[in-house]
Amino acid sequence: MTTDNALARQLAKYREYHMDRRNVLTHVIGIPLIVLALTTLLARPAMAPLALPVTPALILSAIAAVWYILLDIKIGILMSLFLAAFCYLGHAIAAVSTLAWLGGGIGLFVVGWAFQLRGHHYEGRKPAFVDDLRSFLVGPLFIVMEGLFALGMLKGLRHDVEG
Repeated sequence: MTTDNALARQLAKYREYHMDRRNVLTHVIGIPLIVLALTTLLARPAMAPLALPVTPALILSAIAAVWYILLDIKIGILMSLFLAAFCYLGHAIAAVSTLAWLGGGIGLFVVGWAFQLRGHHYEGRKPAFVDDLRSFLVGPLFIVMEGLFALGMLKGLRHDVEG
C-alpha cells in the first residue's frame, strides 16, 4: 500500500484477514445478515419525539455513519444510506410483533455468524475483530467496497488496498 489514506489503511488491514475468496463470499452474505439482526434487535425501544422514531439502532448507526464520513466523505455518505436502509428494515421487522422482533433478530444474527465462522474456517485464520474491534465497523465497509471494486470502480483505492 502506497498511500496514507485512512480508508485504504483500514480496508488493507481488514483484507489481511480475508484473502480467500470463499471467505469473502461468506462475508457478503453474513455481514448484511448481522447488520440487519442488530438493527432489528436494537429497534426497540423506540422513542418518537420527532416524526422519526429514535432507537438504539438509529443512534449507533449515526455514530458509525460519522466514523465512515470521517474516513471518506463520499463513501461515508454511501454507507450512511445503507445504514439508514438497514435501520428502516430493522424497524419494520420489530414493528410486526415481539416474536418477529426477537425471533427474526436472533435468527438473522445466528445465521449471519454461521456464515462468518464458516468463512474463517476456509481462511484458516481468526476473525479480524479478535485483534481490532474496529473491524466490526470495517466489515460492512469492506463488503460495500468489494462490491464497488467488482463493478470496476475506485481502481486507485483498490490498488492501494490490495497492494
